[in-house]
Amino acid sequence: MNNSKKLLLLCGVLAALLYIVTDILLAMSWEGYSYNSQAISELSAINAPTRPLWILMSLVFNPLVIAFGVGVWLAANSKRSLKITGILLSIWGVMGFLWLLFPMHLRGEIGSTTDTMHLVMTAITVPLMMVFIGFGSGTGVRGFRLYSILTILTMLVFGGMTGIQAPKVASGLPTPWMGITERVSVYAPMIWMGVLSIVLASRFSK
Repeated sequence: MNNSKKLLLLCGVLAALLYIVTDILLAMSWEGYSYNSQAISELSAINAPTRPLWILMSLVFNPLVIAFGVGVWLAANSKRSLKITGILLSIWGVMGFLWLLFPMHLRGEIGSTTDTMHLVMTAITVPLMMVFIGFGSGTGVRGFRLYSILTILTMLVFGGMTGIQAPKVASGLPTPWMGITERVSVYAPMIWMGVLSIVLASRFSK
């Protein structure tokens, strides 16, 4: 049973690596796309050349997150905060499939219902991530709570910087450094998930 739990927990590392590596490779493959100044969502936008591969990645990423959530729940034992974390992680994974139903349009073409719902999904997902990071900080591992707090602060600061420039995307205006600020705010919880995965999985290696 311990090996099964460990396998489920390692899905967190795999999910984080899959997301970050896919983002980097797709950004490199799209000639004219700027990793520094364009949003991650533009890689999955309607009519974007990278959209099919992003969807394929999502169909693997989301089940990995759900599996990780189950692993966290099983590894929690009697620790209530980790059980809640596991449930919220699985909910996040399920919500990932909903994201596919509401892609944004390419910059300058934004204005449809799917664009609006894309923003709604963001408004729901970001707080959800902060909540499961907050609950997940209670692993009992020294320094992990501080690391979790810093992760949330990073999301808030760099997410806020990204939000300031977001209206320019709809207008098709330049958004210098928005790609970097958004990626810092998105990669931070991904890396946190990977670290949590390793921290909990290490318990079953002893």
